[in-house]
Amino acid sequence: MTRDLPTPDTPMKLGTRGSPLALAQAHETRDRLAAAFDLPHDAFEVVVIKTTGDRIVDRPLKEIGGKGLFTREIEQAMLSGEIDIAIHSMKDMPVLQPEGLVLDTYLPREDVRDAFVAPHVAGLAELPAGAKVGTSSLRRKAQVLVAYPHLEVVEFRGNVQTRLKKLDDQVAACTFLAMAGLNRLGRADVATAAIAPEEMLPAVAQGAIGIERRADDTRAADMLAAIHDGPTAQRLAAERAFLAALDGSCETPIAGLAELDGGTLRLRGEVLRPNGSEAISDDQSAPIEDGAELGRAMAAKLLEQAGEGFFDWRQ
Repeated sequence: MTRDLPTPDTPMKLGTRGSPLALAQAHETRDRLAAAFDLPHDAFEVVVIKTTGDRIVDRPLKEIGGKGLFTREIEQAMLSGEIDIAIHSMKDMPVLQPEGLVLDTYLPREDVRDAFVAPHVAGLAELPAGAKVGTSSLRRKAQVLVAYPHLEVVEFRGNVQTRLKKLDDQVAACTFLAMAGLNRLGRADVATAAIAPEEMLPAVAQGAIGIERRADDTRAADMLAAIHDGPTAQRLAAERAFLAALDGSCETPIAGLAELDGGTLRLRGEVLRPNGSEAISDDQSAPIEDGAELGRAMAAKLLEQAGEGFFDWRQ
């Protein structure tokens, strides 16, 4: 492709949140595009957009809205032409995009595991009864309480640096971060341990970066196709179909992970009561091309098992 490539005088504008991790993801996208088209870095401009989720940091996410808290302003900027593409952490993305926008590009997926972070213990099993575990994730909260009902979970929002400071201030004895984020920040050393999916199934799409564009922007579509990772897309097709069928949001504890083995896709899914009193899981495989169908079927099965009121966060 040679037409209309961005230049330092007319750069392609990449929209992102302003946290260190979000900026690292935007820079990775820029670097991949620059390499794919032999362009200088200043042919791209990173535009920081503050979202509602970034501005309101003193309340649980379930009280102020769903996943769109971290995407709405960025998507509005793209629809208005202020930016050309948007870089997102896929675990923050709603399953539906606003009319006129398309999300069909994924970078190679990073480590999907959760990181256990604690200054004084090696794992949750070492914590005494009543010890405080800090997390803002309903999924992680429910998973902790299912396995360790004697622990207390406290609200723990903020970026990596903020959460580490809260640990130093002894707001909690431990917390969780995503290994993917730590790796992208060059801070894998922060993790006390990486938690195997068998012990803590990760959030749907954890570790994946998605790039959103306007549906009518053919230049962006052509450029993004050059950095798109097919295997990540195949895995996310199953996971996000599972999430969509469950009507997943920040208010529902849901975990899911798809993995590829030759021509087969294995999907593990889990739904949990928000108070950690019950978890229902499933593990199935299907041909890769049937991944989305498998995700929907697994969601239907778990919903039937869960019954009405299973996700009521007031429990």
